[in-house]
Amino acid sequence: MAEQERTRLDPKLVLAAMGPGLVAALAGADAGGVAAYSNAGALYGFGLLWTVPIMCLLLIVAQETAARMGCVTGKGFASLIRERFGVRLSALAMLALLVSNTTVTLSEFAGIASGFALFGVPTYASVPISALVIWLLTMSGSYRRIEKILLAISCIFLTYVVAGFMVEPDWGAAFHATLVPPLIGEPSYLSLIVALVGTTIAPWMIFLAQSNVVERNARERDIPYQRIDTVTGSVVASAISWFIILVTGAVLHPAGIAVDGAEDAAAALAPLVGHYAQSLFGAGLIGASFLAACVLPGITSNAICEAFGWERGADRSWTEAPVYRGIITAVLIISATVVLIPNVDLFGIMMAAQVINGVLLPVLLVFMVLIAGDRHIMGDNANGRVWSGLTWFTIVAVVILTVVMFVLQALGI
Repeated sequence: MAEQERTRLDPKLVLAAMGPGLVAALAGADAGGVAAYSNAGALYGFGLLWTVPIMCLLLIVAQETAARMGCVTGKGFASLIRERFGVRLSALAMLALLVSNTTVTLSEFAGIASGFALFGVPTYASVPISALVIWLLTMSGSYRRIEKILLAISCIFLTYVVAGFMVEPDWGAAFHATLVPPLIGEPSYLSLIVALVGTTIAPWMIFLAQSNVVERNARERDIPYQRIDTVTGSVVASAISWFIILVTGAVLHPAGIAVDGAEDAAAALAPLVGHYAQSLFGAGLIGASFLAACVLPGITSNAICEAFGWERGADRSWTEAPVYRGIITAVLIISATVVLIPNVDLFGIMMAAQVINGVLLPVLLVFMVLIAGDRHIMGDNANGRVWSGLTWFTIVAVVILTVVMFVLQALGI
């Protein structure tokens, strides 16, 4: 009976634990993610829906492991890397993370500009105002307040679900494509699979998932609750991506309309299914980009400061944590300024971020699986054989797909 009492989950504690996993997973459905999912639907209809359940499993593995590490150690991922692998490897990982996250943040502001442009708001107004709002939010001094605001912003992702029902797709064909992968041998099809995996699991999401748990002071007793949170977040984020592919696959693919970005997908919906669908899709793009832009500078600064032992945290003042707040400010200013430069090659910058992410992610996953499997660090909560096997499978899959992506890019395919 006592054992049953210890293993019984308290519904109130389940609700209290919800948040970090949702924010971390949904932040991954950013401007680049929306663009990749839209392109998948426009080019191949429902032909890539089968990847969503697989990506959901890989995302759960990464998010749950990171959250469990945070609960057991009370430390962030950057700190554990430094302690386990030394300062040099930690510094190299942080440098790559800084460059990668800055370029990705830049792409989020590009997404914000594109989304507001659909509603007639010029870039020189939408980007600076959004940057100022994001800066004020991240400097507000309360992590719980920031998390609540981010969760509220996440509700805008429901617009993709509404748009999915508005376009009246062939639900039977969609569910069949989700369960049965079609045999398509085109290089561009394989390249899109690589892009979808890359946008689903990003290096910064590992740091974010673990950091959010540490910020909440979660401990080993909270692991079951955090596990529910991470699984819920991964499933919800995957459902959003499924609906984006569904919408564009049902509307744009039959019309033969290709898209180069999320804003193109939103604009193309208007003449086919009406301006309401376009507005919903555009609102989702703005929300996705804004959410990720709120998260990326903070997690970048938090990881760097943690790796080098500097003061950090949203509740720290400028005097207490000048480097932490300074990095956030610099990333936001640089990202917003670059987007405002006329004729800047945003696509080239985004591709550079993708290359860095492709190299960095497998390295970080190796760090993660070695730390999570170390019983000196994790104790009884170390990875078991099944979970370690799934993590190594994720690493191998990401490495193979990344190599394929680089080869295809080198060949100009």
